[in-house]
Amino acid sequence: MKKSLLLLFICITACRISAHIIYDNDIKSLQVIINDDWLSIPIMKLNNNECLNVSFDQLSHTYHRYIYKIEHCDANWALSNNLLEADYINGFNNNTIDNYEESINTNVPYTHYSITIPNEKCKLTMSGNYKLLVFDQDKNNKKVIEARFMILEPLMNVGLSITTNTDIDINRSHQQVNMDVNYNGISITNPIEQIHTIVIQNGLNGESITDAKPDYIRNDGIKWIHNKNLIFNAGNEYYKFEALSTNHPTMGIEHITWDGNKYNVFPFVNFPRINYIYDEDANGAFCVRNSTNQDNDITCDYVQVNYKLKMDSDNIKQIDFLNKNCCIMINGNWTNNYDASEYKMSYESKDRSYNISLLQKQGYYSYRYIVIDNTGKYLPDGIEPSFYQTENKYQALVYYRKLGGRTDLLVGYASIDFK
Repeated sequence: MKKSLLLLFICITACRISAHIIYDNDIKSLQVIINDDWLSIPIMKLNNNECLNVSFDQLSHTYHRYIYKIEHCDANWALSNNLLEADYINGFNNNTIDNYEESINTNVPYTHYSITIPNEKCKLTMSGNYKLLVFDQDKNNKKVIEARFMILEPLMNVGLSITTNTDIDINRSHQQVNMDVNYNGISITNPIEQIHTIVIQNGLNGESITDAKPDYIRNDGIKWIHNKNLIFNAGNEYYKFEALSTNHPTMGIEHITWDGNKYNVFPFVNFPRINYIYDEDANGAFCVRNSTNQDNDITCDYVQVNYKLKMDSDNIKQIDFLNKNCCIMINGNWTNNYDASEYKMSYESKDRSYNISLLQKQGYYSYRYIVIDNTGKYLPDGIEPSFYQTENKYQALVYYRKLGGRTDLLVGYASIDFK
């Protein structure tokens, strides 16, 4: 069963832009953040004094000797085999992680490790996609983390706009992205081969559309206007909660219990929403913090979070379909475990509910429930309807490869909030 779910997860990520991956169950709370901006995708400008921070927890107070390696990738996240490390790194690769701290006064012991790029050993000198790989030398150099980020050299101008007037429907359940790329003086002789675009909805774990065929190709740029290939399902607002204290419930938490081993946190029961209700959320992002908001990295505890999605009697046919043909999974920018079975919800017939229990660090979490059929296809309206009013964040990435170039460079970026 676990093997089939692993293959299912591969199918899921294949239809989206690649996200961060955790390969070791003892590692939790992987964060990949630029300049403390936990709400945005990890993209920083080349030579602009911006800072990438990659951090994670290992669930013990035993020191592990971790080595990190940085790899440059093309627009499809394949390794740039034609590059040497010296082409994109000023300094050294395969460095040890020297910044680590043990947790303080937590019920679940852990050690917090962090990496900052650039640092005195390593500076990146080329735009594009990057993987930061972490290996555990105490486990025979096992790969334990794959963090993904991007470096932008803004050579081209990118414009974005969103409308709910689409070729599928008008003000119902979809959102149309319009995009304009201006080459800004760069000579492009073969845009189909030299330019690659990715449009993303709600970050690295959201939906993405790669290389949509443009409507207009000019000498100075490309345009997508009411392009049917850039229509996104609008979805619904993410659910959210804050687990800031183990002594009393905080936002979105119904109650907290102690089972003799760890604290159990119970967010309010969720129900499929048949109407749109505005709710400000973080589109799948999460932020580690507690009530004191001091030294969050090492003072926040780990709690067992118990999610419940309850169906009503009107959903009996839908339940039957889901249980036979699909699985329901919890999803956010924090669901990074390579083994997707960790996020698969189980069905309880006695109260018609889907349930899952996850060990999570205290903080703010936004999440959603997604339906995957038995072929690995994501079903956007599997649980509840999609609403055109839904607040979504869209990002556009534009890659450029010079004639005879050895890899793709990230030369254009834009982000827009639909509100």
